[in-house]
Amino acid sequence: MAHHVCPWWMGYLLANPLRRLVQDPLKILTPHVRSGMTVLEPGPGMGFFTLDMARLVGPEGRVVAVDVQPQMLDVLTRRSLKAGLGSRVETRLAEPGNLGIESLKNKVDFVLAFALVHELPNPTDFFNQIQAALRPKGRVLMAEPNGHVTTMGFAHNLAAANFCGLRAVESPNIWHSQTVLLEKGK
Repeated sequence: MAHHVCPWWMGYLLANPLRRLVQDPLKILTPHVRSGMTVLEPGPGMGFFTLDMARLVGPEGRVVAVDVQPQMLDVLTRRSLKAGLGSRVETRLAEPGNLGIESLKNKVDFVLAFALVHELPNPTDFFNQIQAALRPKGRVLMAEPNGHVTTMGFAHNLAAANFCGLRAVESPNIWHSQTVLLEKGK
């Protein structure tokens, strides 16, 4: 899965609380994440979105955070335990090209792919794995940073998602991002 992966130490900058001023996780996630859901977050970094998703899914839900960098997962685990959310957050170390989510087949309600897909060498492989994990009508929020990802690059990733059976249903407005909400068919 690793291609041009953000270095693990950048995770501290991405988890900076000041980022909430322009990208508030609750504002972004509340329309999509509800109590009791199973949520998948590939590339969670140190958990900027993860902890708020864990709060939104409540004690009956769970967030599965998958990353290729053990340092990111170690910090995320510590942060979730400190926040009292450790029982709701499961971390998994991915391998290059394999998210390791076969056990989630047809169990995931929502996937957050935030500033991630452009780092992958093969978006089609990624979306195939995501599509298999999603329940029917499950959704994926894909957001890529403007300026870092070209319009053509975003269109290429969207085409890969469509090829794998994920259809665009909405284009949410997220600061400094090209964004699409995708849905798995029946």
